[in-house]
Parts: sequence; C-alpha cells; structure tokens
Amino acid sequence: MSSRRDTIRAAARAARRAGSALGRVSGPERRAVLLAMADALERPDLRGKVLRANAADRADADAARDRGELAQALVDRLLLDDKKLQGLCDGLRQLAGQPDPIGRVSIDRELDDGLVLRRVTCPLGVLAVVFEARPDAVPQIVGLAVRSGNGLVLKGGREAARTNAALVELLRSVLADQGFDPAAIALLEDRADVDIVLDLERDIDLVIARGSSAFVHHVQTRSRIPVLAHAEGVCHLFLHESADVAKAVRIALDAKTSYPAACNAIETLLWEEGAAPALDACLTALAEQGVELRVCPDTLARHPSLKLATENDFGREFGSLVLAVSHVPDLAGALRHIETYGSRHTEAIVAEDEDAAAEFLARVDAACVFHNASTRFADGYRFGLGAEVGISTSKLHARGPVGAEGLVTTRWLLHGDGQIAADYGPGKRRFKHRDR
Repeated sequence: MSSRRDTIRAAARAARRAGSALGRVSGPERRAVLLAMADALERPDLRGKVLRANAADRADADAARDRGELAQALVDRLLLDDKKLQGLCDGLRQLAGQPDPIGRVSIDRELDDGLVLRRVTCPLGVLAVVFEARPDAVPQIVGLAVRSGNGLVLKGGREAARTNAALVELLRSVLADQGFDPAAIALLEDRADVDIVLDLERDIDLVIARGSSAFVHHVQTRSRIPVLAHAEGVCHLFLHESADVAKAVRIALDAKTSYPAACNAIETLLWEEGAAPALDACLTALAEQGVELRVCPDTLARHPSLKLATENDFGREFGSLVLAVSHVPDLAGALRHIETYGSRHTEAIVAEDEDAAAEFLARVDAACVFHNASTRFADGYRFGLGAEVGISTSKLHARGPVGAEGLVTTRWLLHGDGQIAADYGPGKRRFKHRDR
C-alpha cells in the first residue's frame, strides 16, 4: 500500500508541476491546446479507437446488467457515439472561445500613493475528480482543467475503464504535441486509489465527486480536502394551476424522456388541482412514450389504470423511464414537497402566472430553478460554459454547472514603494482606499 500511495502522490505532484506550467502561459496558448483536442477527437483513426474501447466496455456492462450486477441507468450512461463525441468537440471549441479565466482583476484599489492592491484570479492547483460511469465527462473535465491552468487527477468507474484510458491517452498525446507535459493529466485505475487520493491534503487542492448520494457522502466524510459535490439529481416539475397545457406537455416529455439517465431529468411530476387538464395531457403523452407512472392516491383517482406509488418512489433517482407523480394542495405544498424530497439540483415550474413563478424561483433551494423550461437545460454546454466538471449541489465556492470560472480562486497582489503598516492608523497617515 505504501508503494502505491507513493506512486499516486508522485503523480499528483507531477500534475501540479505540469498544471502550473499551463497556468503560466498565455490564454491563447491554452486555447490552442483545446482546439487541438477537439481536432484530435474528430480524426477518424483516433475516434475509432475510442469507440472500439467504448464498445468493449458496453459489452461487459450489458453482461453485468443481465447478471443483475449493474443497473440499466449506469449502462445507459456508458454510451459514447459519434453524436456525443461531436458534442464534446463543439464544447471544447466553445470553451476555447471564452475569455481567459486566469488573471482577471476583480479589485484594483489604491490604498495610498504608490500602494496599489489587486485581487486577481489564479488556478486552484490540482483537481482530483472522482466519477462513476459517463466517460464523456473525461474530455469535458480535461478541457476545463487546461483552460483554468490546473493539474488533474482522474478516477473513473471501472465499468468505463477502457474508454477512459483511450480518451486520456488521446488527450495526453495532444498535450505533448503542443509542447506541454502530459503529466498534467493523471488517470488512476484501482478502486482503492480513491481513498489514497482523499488522504493527500497537501497535494490535492479540490476533490470533485460525481455519482450517487452514497458515493458522494463517502468522499465528503472520508477526506479533509475541500469537496465539490455533484450528487444525484432528484428533479421536480411542478404544474401550477395557470400552466399552459401545450407547454406543460412539451416540457414534461423533454425533461423525462430525452435522456432519462441524466441527472437533470425529472423524477417527480407535481400538480395542484387547477392544473388537472395539464396533468391529464402530460400523463397521456408520457405513457405513450413508454414512461411507467407511479402515482399518489389523488392522481390514481383521476387515472385508475396507473400504478400506486410507494413512499420510496419519492426522493428517488430512477434514471430510467419511471416517473413519480404527486398531487400537492398549492404552491406552498409544492415547495414543501421539493424541500423534503429534492436533491437541490434542478427544479422547474410551468406557470403563466408571473407572480407564482417569481415566488417559486425565489423560494426553491436548488442550484438551478427554471420557469417554463425543461430541467434538461441544466448543463454546462447548454449554459454556454463549454463544459462542466459537474453540477454542484454544494453552496460554497461554486454552484450549479461548474465551468472554468469555478475552477479558479483569487489572490491579493500588493505593489508598494517601501510603505510599512506601522505608518497607518489613528493619528497617523490615512488610507485612501480608492478603487481605480
């Protein structure tokens, strides 16, 4: 164990040195790396290697699912195809086109003549990103680390081991071709490596945990390193009595059926009495798309052919074509339900009543809160961030889709001309504190 620990520590320290070099070069140089990564992912020979690795991973996952060892939702999240890879290329180019997140001056203050203070953004240092399934996360995370000048230690799920390795090999080769040390990206393979990483508080600056609530909780309780949590998404769609029926149907279908395994898909549909027409239309459309509906007694009274939900169906991330449905007495009841069962990821209301929508947006405690729009918009690419390391359900440092600006911190730079603090204070020289 000690030799493995030493190996991982050495990889983290190498990632720090290599990432620091990325952080010191100009924004256009880091931009060029991202564009080269997008180009490489479009090359037929390199893309073919990634897709073959993914096919092998999916074949093993299908067998594990058939043995009852892997949930279908995890199998679905493994898929990489040309469409997804092209989306990743577009995201890298979008990220490359954004302003440089490093070196931004947020405060420029003259404390006194010849004494100037600036607060400037800078890289965090080394990110450790631990995630389950979703190999498409690898290019996104790597791209964000490069753009923000951070070193990176990655640990993906064993179900995507071949795909992750193929992607990291490709992206590291691009770094080398662009004149940078590929050690900026380290990939860990063994499950036991996670706990070793979580002990490296002097070598890792931020842990980003993506996965189930149990997995994220393990990471948070196991490490003294700050943790940015991307926990499960238990998202709700609330049909207000003023909901437009056609909008409600379009939004509900997209939010549930466009990609049920996504963390921003809805898991519960809420409705109040005046929204019954919107409810009926939504349930009919959802059932036609193969969604299994598990409903509360009040909903069952309107739709007796449906399945009665259990208490365990609320607050649950199905990750599949299953949706819980519950009647609530009013907007306040919807807010109480979301507070009880939600994961503080993304919540949405369908309403033509602007006052009700404003109250919902003001009172829901979640990273993303939407009015008359699908929860599936909760995504770094769709937000124009280029990519995301995750959707943070934490409240400190960054919340919601975390892009490059969420992976930098700040430092204070003071330029003087021999001044000393003892010269200032009551009865002495006064500060100007003039923002420039």
